[in-house]
Amino acid sequence: MGKKRVQAQSRNTRQVRQVRQIRPKNVPAPVAGGGDQRKQRERYVQSGGMIQGYAPETVQRIGYIAAAGALACVLIAAALLLLLERPYGWAVAAVAAAVWAAPIVFGLSFLVPGYRLARQDRKLEPRVVQGQLMGASEVSTSIGLGMLMIKTRGGVEQYLVGPERMSKVPGNQVNVILTVTPKLRHVRSVGVMGQRLVPRPEQPIPPALKRIRLMPILTPVALAAAAIIGVDVVAALPLEPELIHAIAAVVAGAALAGIVFGISHLLQRRLYDEVQALMPGGVR
Repeated sequence: MGKKRVQAQSRNTRQVRQVRQIRPKNVPAPVAGGGDQRKQRERYVQSGGMIQGYAPETVQRIGYIAAAGALACVLIAAALLLLLERPYGWAVAAVAAAVWAAPIVFGLSFLVPGYRLARQDRKLEPRVVQGQLMGASEVSTSIGLGMLMIKTRGGVEQYLVGPERMSKVPGNQVNVILTVTPKLRHVRSVGVMGQRLVPRPEQPIPPALKRIRLMPILTPVALAAAAIIGVDVVAALPLEPELIHAIAAVVAGAALAGIVFGISHLLQRRLYDEVQALMPGGVR
C-alpha cells in the first residue's frame, strides 16, 4: 500500500510539473486599444459632451440664453448689411454680416446636442446606480462639478456630481446609491450605505486645472471674436475696388482667427502638461 501511495504521489507531481512547463511566460497585459478610446469618446458625446453632468433644467436655461444671443447676432448682421451696403457695396456688406454667423455656429455645435438630451431627461425617469465607492474628488474638468468613481457590476464608472451632493460622500470605501438621469448622466441624489468612518478632506484646485477647464469655452469665444474684429474692421475701411475690399476683409478675419487658434493650441498643450505633472504616473 505504501509503494502504491508513493507511486501515485510521484505521478501527480510529474503531472503538475508538466502543466507548469507548458504555461506561457511573460505574457503582456492587454492594453486598451483605439477601439476602447473611440467608445469612450462616443459615450462622452452621446452624454452631452461638455454639458454632461449638469442638471437638465440648467442646460435648458443655458439654451434659452444662447438663443437670445443668437438673435442679437442676427440683428447686428442685419444692421451691418444695411449700413455698409450703400457706401461700400453688397459684397463688403455681406462679408461683414456673414461673419456674425460664427458665434451662432459655435453655439449650435456645443449646445444643441445637450439641449436635446435635457428635454429627454425631463420626461424620463432617473435610473438607480449602486456600487462601491472607489474614490471621490471635488476637482473635475467640468466647472462647478466634482467626480465620483464607483465600482458596479459592469465595471468602474465615473459620475460628475454637484458640490452640494459631494459633501455627503465620506472618505472611506462604502456602498453608495445614485439616482442618475439616463441621457445627461446628471446625479440627482447620493445615498450612502454604511458608516462614514473617514471624513473626506477638502482638496485644493490647482490653478492649471482651473485654466484648462475654461479653455473649451474661451477658445470658441476668442475665435469668433477674432474673426468678427478682423472682418468688420477692414470692412469699415474706405478701400477700392469692392471685390478687393471684400477679399481683404475675409483674409484679415481668417488671419486673426488663425493667430488666436495657434496661441490657444500652444496654451492648451502647456496646461495639459502641467496637469499631467500633478497626477502620479501621468494621465493618458
